[in-house]
Amino acid sequence: MKILLTNDDGVYAPGLAALGDELKSLGQISTIAPATEQSGVGHSITFLEPLVCKKIFDGERLRAIAVEGSPADCVKLGVSVLLNWEVDAVVSGINGGLNAGINVLYSGTVAAAIEGAFFRLNSFAVSLEYDPHADFATAARIAVPIIEQILKQNFEPSLYNINVPTAAVDLYKSGGTPQLKIVPMGVERYGEHFICRQDPKGRDYYWATNDPPPLRTEHDTDLTALADGHVTVTPLKFDLTHAGLLEAMYRWGLKVNRH
Repeated sequence: MKILLTNDDGVYAPGLAALGDELKSLGQISTIAPATEQSGVGHSITFLEPLVCKKIFDGERLRAIAVEGSPADCVKLGVSVLLNWEVDAVVSGINGGLNAGINVLYSGTVAAAIEGAFFRLNSFAVSLEYDPHADFATAARIAVPIIEQILKQNFEPSLYNINVPTAAVDLYKSGGTPQLKIVPMGVERYGEHFICRQDPKGRDYYWATNDPPPLRTEHDTDLTALADGHVTVTPLKFDLTHAGLLEAMYRWGLKVNRH
């Protein structure tokens, strides 16, 4: 199996290296990642300037290709040009910070996996709860067997979002086995508060916070399961069409009117 490995934290991020080390058990790894951190860029792609690529070597071994672009750029360029379509799966991560709930829509990590899904490849985004002493190696040991199990399913290529909370890492390191939850993406609004301050010239500026936290829902989502310390997997799709509303709109008789 040939796997394209990427991320949004940059080509030198520890989460990328840890995930690559574990993925070697599944096949051949080609690492193509952003030259600099691209957190929060979502699914942006580069049109107005060239995509500069630089090969990074470890002695004589090609370790990675750094791209002066976004995570989506890395996958698009990697699959269609650099690897000449010889890719079986795309894996993005490990991100330093969870990508759950509505944060999925902002995430460069998830965007890279979505780009892989555009090519009809099994694609995975992997994220670990933020911790200044994050144990990416253990998170990779948790995530890669999940990826392997999914790849063994006789199912059409799909997009999967995997999140690992710190509690699950701690449990794994102590000899326990974290519980895996298959859950939908939470869509509750949260983290909308801003702090207003003034710069030395008296101008207002605003700094986003993570408050308020998401409200607890009656049904399980990635947010509730992660809060309970469980590893989560959420299948995603990139078709944003509201199918139910589409059917209703056929009956509305909408048309262009001249005024």
